[in-house]
Amino acid sequence: MRLDKYLASYTRMSRKEARAAVRKGRAALDGERVFREDARVSEGMTVFLDGAVVHAEEYVYYMLNKPPGVVSATSDRTERTVLELVDTGGRRVFPVGRLDKDTTGLLILTDNGELAHRLLSPKYHVDKVYEFNYEGELVPDAARLAAEGLDIGEKHRTEPALLELPESRPHFARLTISEGKYHQVKRMVAKLGGHVTELRRVAFGGIVLDEILQPGEYRPLTEAEIDCLQHTGNSD
Repeated sequence: MRLDKYLASYTRMSRKEARAAVRKGRAALDGERVFREDARVSEGMTVFLDGAVVHAEEYVYYMLNKPPGVVSATSDRTERTVLELVDTGGRRVFPVGRLDKDTTGLLILTDNGELAHRLLSPKYHVDKVYEFNYEGELVPDAARLAAEGLDIGEKHRTEPALLELPESRPHFARLTISEGKYHQVKRMVAKLGGHVTELRRVAFGGIVLDEILQPGEYRPLTEAEIDCLQHTGNSD
């Protein structure tokens, strides 16, 4: 790969900015300064920019604690999007699935389209865990009904779900589902007699929201978390 293309691929630089940086002597290959933007970066070479190593990551992965009031989209004409909260260094990432505008919590962003497709495919039944507060009173056998699947107006009933209702926290519940129908949690709770007032996703595909992250904050996934996602729903 050309050096200018390499820098543009793995830093925040545009191709034009990368070429200018190389001409100014800011780049080096294996410790040797390079001034030609068409210099070849071969496998095994270490690329430096301003003395720091530029790592070539095939894909990037971020965990965002989504705040309310932003939409899970790559662009929107009127609303602020989750991408505006994350500095990706120029990588074109996208959210894996969606959270409603008023829903908060764990959102994964990546540029790995194949992995995202697998995580969202109904075929693989990837677990998603939500915590929510609600108004009203749920029917006495709500947990059993959720486990059997609910009719929420779709062609098919919902897949079996785990509804946890801790006695110590009235009007609070935790729901684990393995699909992603439109407004599914809210519709399931409504079917059971309640009305969701606050909804937060706390886990997805085995990845648990880092409680250190405040709403709107993000971090790269750890190697262990990436490995977990890559094996989630993978039958190979």
